[in-house]
Amino acid sequence: MVTRSEPTVIINARGEDRIRAGHPWIYQADVVSVHAEGGDTVAVRGPRGRTIGRGLFSDRSQIALRLLTHGEGPAGLDLWRDRMRSAIAFRRSLGINANACRLVHGEADLLPSFVVDEYGRHLVVQALSQGTGRLLPDLVSILVDELHPDGILARHDQRVRQLEGLDQSVDVLHGTIPDEVTIREGEIEFGVDLRRGQKTGLFLDQRENRAAARAYAQGRLLDCFSYHGSFALQLAPVCEGVEAVDVSDEAVTRLAQNALRNGLTNVEARVANVFDELRRLERAGEQFDMVVLDPPAFAKSKDAVDKAYAGYKEINLRALKLLRTGGILVTCTCSYHVSEAAFGEIVFDASTDAHASVTVLEKRMQARDHPVLLGVPETYYLKCFILRRVA
Repeated sequence: MVTRSEPTVIINARGEDRIRAGHPWIYQADVVSVHAEGGDTVAVRGPRGRTIGRGLFSDRSQIALRLLTHGEGPAGLDLWRDRMRSAIAFRRSLGINANACRLVHGEADLLPSFVVDEYGRHLVVQALSQGTGRLLPDLVSILVDELHPDGILARHDQRVRQLEGLDQSVDVLHGTIPDEVTIREGEIEFGVDLRRGQKTGLFLDQRENRAAARAYAQGRLLDCFSYHGSFALQLAPVCEGVEAVDVSDEAVTRLAQNALRNGLTNVEARVANVFDELRRLERAGEQFDMVVLDPPAFAKSKDAVDKAYAGYKEINLRALKLLRTGGILVTCTCSYHVSEAAFGEIVFDASTDAHASVTVLEKRMQARDHPVLLGVPETYYLKCFILRRVA
């Protein structure tokens, strides 16, 4: 039963229907009354007074509630510990050929707004709501007890924390964090800066797509938006030559260092705007056996979808023109607002304008340690197509 002292939020019928449909988020517009403070774990009650479950409450975000449980069951630290243990055990069961992976993937592990990435003996955490911000010291203690890491870093420099009214910062929460951590993925080693690297240091969600792409790689490779070279370095051992392009001087420098670290002498990394570089290569009559397009999210909101469509079409059009007949295009989007179907239409439109006939070899998504929770489309963000130009 709900006690008088328990923080409580009452929602309307539309919010209750949303929960019954399987989505754990309730928006501010569906909140009827609040007897709680931001960051509380609250009892969520429907319009008829029945307890629907318990969840994390935010008084700043448009996402007012993130449901943890259904019914009368408790949502204390024992629940968090049990679910974190389950999430970690699942990753250990995957047989990942790397010493870096995502251990906790927020809503998809029924641990909303909480992320844990493992980099060797170090962990990077993200508490992305007022609720997990409040719980963070206890969650860190659980991680220390379960995993005994050398260090835990909080990467709280995401814009979403601003929407929650939370500070942006990067802080060591436990132990020590070196300036660079050496990560192994298959045969390749990377030097990773956990404090300043993209996401939590490395794009872990593309790991299985890199392995899939390697099965098709040969000849001359062009890797666009290469960042620290995760695709370029994984594919270089089976290619004659690799050209990697990124707009960031820092990224290209680190890519070159990672190539040397692995004894790869067939990788050329250069700083350039990818849009401009693709046009330059086309004018020069260059041809490649494989092109990889792994751009940042072009559509970070619904309002940006039209502009993102144009950007994705442009780079895919240019890439297809650079591909030899029989060549492979690995093309990705990490924009949640661009669905798989929409992305397929974009690539098809690009192929039509490029006068290229293209077959789909594989449709892929984020790696298995970044699972998708059915009924929660926000957890399906990464789409990766492996295509072959047949004419």
